Amino acid sequence: MEANAPIVKFHSVAKRYGDGALVLDGIDLSVETGDFVTLIGPSGCGKSTVLKLVSGLSPWTTGEVTVAGQAPRQARDRQSCIFQDATLLPWLTAQANVELPMRLRGENTAVRRARAAEMLSLVRLNDARDFYPRQLSGGMKMRVSIARALSVAPELLLLDEPFGALDEMTRNHLNEELLALRARAPFTAIFVTHSVSEAVFLSNRIFVMAARPGRFQAEVRVEFPCPRRPELREQPEFQAKVNEVSRLLHQVEGVEVR
Repeated sequence: MEANAPIVKFHSVAKRYGDGALVLDGIDLSVETGDFVTLIGPSGCGKSTVLKLVSGLSPWTTGEVTVAGQAPRQARDRQSCIFQDATLLPWLTAQANVELPMRLRGENTAVRRARAAEMLSLVRLNDARDFYPRQLSGGMKMRVSIARALSVAPELLLLDEPFGALDEMTRNHLNEELLALRARAPFTAIFVTHSVSEAVFLSNRIFVMAARPGRFQAEVRVEFPCPRRPELREQPEFQAKVNEVSRLLHQVEGVEVR
């Protein structure tokens, strides 16, 4: 990859499944190293589809997508994904679940055990390393999922509504922990959410999407300094940014289909 080149680049991308209507159209996106980019918009606008294209799980129809200067499939070892469901294997302990991606990459036992223990400690689950998923709360399962994704030190982390099923207090705590982990082991992130306040708290760039077909309607820059503390949510500047993004979302609902 060229120096200072975007880690993710979309150029005039469109996506259609089979003979169906366009899911995405005219997508141009440049994600720089160190960005925390959030996609927000109505259901069905193609937010998750964007992540599928980046991860190489789905091909685009027209245009071009590159990740670290390569085709997405060729860059899979440089990225990790976290989904709305923790997707833990029920027959494995928390420790073994975190070890799994390293095991699939052929890492030796001692290294992967040490790395998994380190990651579980970072997400405050050191005492639960021998627990099975059925013994963990929803928030704890998601912490294991985060630890697993970060165990391979990804350059790019894709997050598809990972905290959407959690209560607000747990969601807020995990937002804070995610940023704390990112400060220790920096990664670039593309995040999908329906929560405006979550988008504002986590991101430095927010893309508001419209639907039918999915497209970027507006970009909002978020310039609050890091580290971002819980008290930020109580500041009038934070609420003003939340209101700005909310207004754009309301406008999107009234945008006519092209």
